Amino acid sequence: MTEMTLTQQIVTVAVIVGGTMLTRFLPFLLFPAGKSTPKFVQYLGKVLPAAVFGLLIIYCLRNVSVFTGSHGIPELIAIGVVVGLHLWKRQMLLSIAGGTICYMLLVQLVF
Repeated sequence: MTEMTLTQQIVTVAVIVGGTMLTRFLPFLLFPAGKSTPKFVQYLGKVLPAAVFGLLIIYCLRNVSVFTGSHGIPELIAIGVVVGLHLWKRQMLLSIAGGTICYMLLVQLVF
């Protein structure tokens, strides 16, 4: 494997900085403070969080087999913990962290 030259390193950093700046400033240029946000963007803001969580659930459970191993029991318990914590505290980060910690403890210590 070859190393990058100094010019390649500078160009790489410049492209990364440019991409970061573009993603930070573009929304403010497209949607200035005085104008109302387009209905389509408002719609996406309402439906995308649920869609992302749906994809995350599918991704996390895609390799779970109910016929082998632990039969999906740690995953089911962790999902219950996530739902329970969310219904109790209504804090997304607490729910995700609690479910993750529960799952890791179950997999490492019980199953």
